[in-house]
Amino acid sequence: MPKKAASQKTAAPDTGAPDAAASTPSASTYSSKPCPICSKPSAERFHPFCSKRCADVDLHRWLSGSYAIPGRPEEEEDGEAQGEG
Repeated sequence: MPKKAASQKTAAPDTGAPDAAASTPSASTYSSKPCPICSKPSAERFHPFCSKRCADVDLHRWLSGSYAIPGRPEEEEDGEAQGEG
């Protein structure tokens, strides 16, 4: 009977998910940029923020509409943009 080589390994199927070790930033990455709310050094636990408070402030700004992504003006039913004509 032929023996199987012990060095042969079955390759794991590619799930398309990034490697956990490769996607986890190092601790130095977290401290490289300051908190976007108060400019203190960011904390790993609340990255990119320094604390739960700053994370909550940012969430509130998104939910209340303080942050907005610009886009094209909406068109009315007759095809003209609002505020024109």
